[in-house]
Amino acid sequence: MGEPYLLTPGPLTTSLEVKQAMLKDWGSWDGDFRAMTASLCEKLLAIAGDDGGDFDCVPMQGSGTFAVEAMLGSFLGPDSKTLVLVNGAYGKRIVETLNYLGRNHAIIDKGDYMPPRGDEVAAALADDPAITHVVLVHCETSSGILNPVGEIAEVVDAAGRKLLIDSMSAFGALPLKVGEIKYEAMVSSANKCIEGVPGFGFIIARKSELEAAKGNCHSLSLDAHAQWVNFKKTGQWRFTPPTHTVAAFMKALEMHEEEGGAPARLARYERNRDVMVAGMRELGFETLLKDRWLSPIIVTFFNPDHPNFSFPRFYDLMKARGFIIYPGKLTVVDSFRVGCIGRLDEQVMRNVVTAARESLEEMNVDSASPPESALKERARLAA
Repeated sequence: MGEPYLLTPGPLTTSLEVKQAMLKDWGSWDGDFRAMTASLCEKLLAIAGDDGGDFDCVPMQGSGTFAVEAMLGSFLGPDSKTLVLVNGAYGKRIVETLNYLGRNHAIIDKGDYMPPRGDEVAAALADDPAITHVVLVHCETSSGILNPVGEIAEVVDAAGRKLLIDSMSAFGALPLKVGEIKYEAMVSSANKCIEGVPGFGFIIARKSELEAAKGNCHSLSLDAHAQWVNFKKTGQWRFTPPTHTVAAFMKALEMHEEEGGAPARLARYERNRDVMVAGMRELGFETLLKDRWLSPIIVTFFNPDHPNFSFPRFYDLMKARGFIIYPGKLTVVDSFRVGCIGRLDEQVMRNVVTAARESLEEMNVDSASPPESALKERARLAA
């Protein structure tokens, strides 16, 4: 058996072609690499639907969280007040980041089960004229919930405020065209729906916002304005870029386009989810979320209530069968997650279900039903 499939929201299973793209060394100042970076930005802006040239792309070294902090630190000035929409760990991380930055903020916290809705955001904005920005996680992978970004964008725009989107695990598959959903900036990462490898994130932002961001940032290395200006002047990253990751990403972008772009990738991920969820439910597993809010990125399942079930044991058995799943990240109930993205198809997901059935059998678990208390908690919080 080869390397196991990574059923996670990134890093994820990549193609052989993406891996092979990292076999060549690149000079970070060389003209060929500068041209590669410029092409990378052009292709990402095309995926974002920037036909009018109002936006620009700013790659940032580091993990996705680095890029999120760069966006927050650069576009939220000292006098800003931000409404953070929270329904999982990554919304909470945004709040934690704003605390570090000393930026004024308010919170709508929906817990683990439900999305923020337009009417409550509109009410919060009407009640507090001091709020200048709203920040939303597009797909909250700690629970697997897909947030209604279009609905939120409409009310934020109607209220004359600015929207920033953490689309880390959604961009490249889920729709986020600048002509259809109004936002000032969004961030994503190389190792998500484009199916590259970790090493950098990127900010797609209105040029007017990038220009206005001068002097806002708390950090030298995370200053999106300074990074943008340097790209415009020299075509180079300010500090050592992840050259091999960029090369791999270019191959991943090529394969993304060949597959049919974001619509085709979304269709494959949705098939992955539907096949896997149906199979897991046949085994008795219950999803945390109702079907309406299940994302095609990652799905959260309750742990079975059976006394023989142990998640560490289940994890090891799944890994031995070629699948690395993800621990839960909920605070209320015990759970685990299964990702649907990466170089996977529906046959792989059928094999995931088979591996789960065999793992339960090996553990002598004859029922995957969750605790009644977990179902009651889900019903109470989702009411």
